[in-house]
Amino acid sequence: MSFNHKNGQDSSFSFSHVGIFVKDIARMTQFYQQALQLFITDKGVIGGKDIVFLSQNPEEHHQLALVSGRPEDVTFSVINQISLRVKDLPTLRHYHASLKAAGAERIDPSTHGNALSIYSFDPEGNRIEVFMDTEWYCDQPLKETIDFSLNDDEIMARVKEIAQASPKFMPRSEWVKQMHDLMNAQA
Repeated sequence: MSFNHKNGQDSSFSFSHVGIFVKDIARMTQFYQQALQLFITDKGVIGGKDIVFLSQNPEEHHQLALVSGRPEDVTFSVINQISLRVKDLPTLRHYHASLKAAGAERIDPSTHGNALSIYSFDPEGNRIEVFMDTEWYCDQPLKETIDFSLNDDEIMARVKEIAQASPKFMPRSEWVKQMHDLMNAQA
């Protein structure tokens, strides 16, 4: 469903890419190639800064741009997180293993009830979230750690149990319809 303004124009958009300043562009490029299987589509220099464009989708020139020039004295990541949606639990498990193999830091499998996520950090402290949507909606914010040593059925049962404890628990399809109606009413 798209969100349409009263003038009939479709104003929906999809996320395309994010660009981040980095301290060590070679190290960060290698990390994202290994951890997320991103491919270098282009690289060069612009405005005196090195830039590497990476993508996993041949339809998108880049999903991630790494740009040199992050000051050494910045003591925190100015990016809250980079969030990447996957289609299912087997794919999420793939990235869990891939992030571990790439040396990602502080890997944290978690649920928000409406999503199942793997949080981790890249070598420069930027938070990455790889997640899948669930069939449910529940009040946010909510975050509970999930034991990824459980089998798929056990994980999904635990996620549903957590989501169902929410006072506003409902099927995701019902929540989407409510949001669609609210957004169109305010347009």
